[in-house]
Amino acid sequence: MTLLDRIVEAKREELAAQMAAVGLEAVKNRARAGATARSLKAAVSAPGLSIIAEFKRRSPSLGGIDENADAAAVARRYEAAGADGISVLTERAHFGGGPRDLIKVKEATGLPVLRKDFIFDAYQVFEAKALGADAVLLIARILEGEALAGMLDACFEASVEAFVEVHDERELERALEAGADLIGVNNRDLATLEVDLSVVERLRPLVPEGVRLVSESGCRSRGDVERLSDIGVDAVLIGGALMEASNTEDKFAELFGRE
Repeated sequence: MTLLDRIVEAKREELAAQMAAVGLEAVKNRARAGATARSLKAAVSAPGLSIIAEFKRRSPSLGGIDENADAAAVARRYEAAGADGISVLTERAHFGGGPRDLIKVKEATGLPVLRKDFIFDAYQVFEAKALGADAVLLIARILEGEALAGMLDACFEASVEAFVEVHDERELERALEAGADLIGVNNRDLATLEVDLSVVERLRPLVPEGVRLVSESGCRSRGDVERLSDIGVDAVLIGGALMEASNTEDKFAELFGRE
């Protein structure tokens, strides 16, 4: 069993307990009462390379990063430095996150917020909207068959954008067939945790016009940014390099040439 399999299995158990405590209709009602979503797709559609800055306290690949980080303070620094959107890890066991982090980030900034978690049930989509998420991560690898299209339908019903993550040609094909128009290519293999920027380079020509493409994982230097910009991705999602930086604005300037 891979790490991804173990995470999803634990998440299923966690979700079952949540659903027993608070039913789907109650969560849907909370979602409907939530604020109007900010569009992440629109944010990464502007000319030039857009930036989605990620908040996470730790990860399986990096270990502990900043376990006691203040989500709101980090989000404000990201916005001030020039981020176009913010990704928030809400998985607890392996990333040290939680729903409260997402709430704090949404309250602290005017940027669109992506909930990154292991999402496979419509309940989680409505929960994300109720918490304030503008978009949710859907990992194609854990949504087999018709499940991916079903989750895109749930996102439409909940009025949140679907950010569909793929790692290879088949997953990209499935995402496009399901109707995804905001796609992230994860350069990290979730089975081995190895990173290779050639993954997004290989998939970029297969993405049709009108579909926004985000490169995830592996961007840690100005050279990486230039490499990704040269192939025409719409945005980069960066977490570890920013969370580890002692000065957020200096790191943005180093990576993106933004003063």
